[in-house]
Amino acid sequence: MALRRLIGPLVLGIAGVAMLMSLGFWQLSRLDEKRVLIAEIEAQIVAAPVALPEAPEPERDRYMPVHAEGRFTGEVVHVLASQRGAGTGTHVIAVFETQGGRRVLVDRGFLPDAARPGFAGESGDVRVIGNLHWPRDADRYTPEPDLARGLWFAREVAPIATHLGSEPVLIVARAEQPPPTELRPVPVGIEGIRNDHLEYAITWFTLAIAWAGMTLYLLWRIRREGRA
Repeated sequence: MALRRLIGPLVLGIAGVAMLMSLGFWQLSRLDEKRVLIAEIEAQIVAAPVALPEAPEPERDRYMPVHAEGRFTGEVVHVLASQRGAGTGTHVIAVFETQGGRRVLVDRGFLPDAARPGFAGESGDVRVIGNLHWPRDADRYTPEPDLARGLWFAREVAPIATHLGSEPVLIVARAEQPPPTELRPVPVGIEGIRNDHLEYAITWFTLAIAWAGMTLYLLWRIRREGRA
């Protein structure tokens, strides 16, 4: 009779541990895949820049290194930001008119708050080298932009492009020739690409250990009650 009472909890315990362990090993496999993907992205970011494509697509061309020649029109928005060692400031998103007449956006870099009042931007011919990007900065808690002040709270490419009348294409500048005087370029990097799969794997393995422990305790209790 006691043996029959042990079968159900034992089967449930084994099944639970097996399921949790399989989830942990799946996360480890995803960890390796993500590491390979990040390495590929890192190599792509620093590859030789190519001419700006005619019709860039976010999923296909994200991180593509490009170059473009033209001029800044003076139309800008500021996106609230901060930088270690420099405090608060903004990312300057400017309209760039290529030599072929296209209007695209360029994230020219970080502008400290102290430099913003007198900032006018450079004029004349410029060569921009950087990476195409469509940042995922916004979430449901992101405030609406303060259009009166030209201040945004996320680099939302499509809305900013609509506001400034440009293509929904953003080049995050790695360098400008000639270089800007007041701006600090913030090139695209892999820092913002999350890889939490190791933490998830540890969580699942920990749960498997806890499940096994609870199962053993339950079996011990059942056996003890059967002997009483």
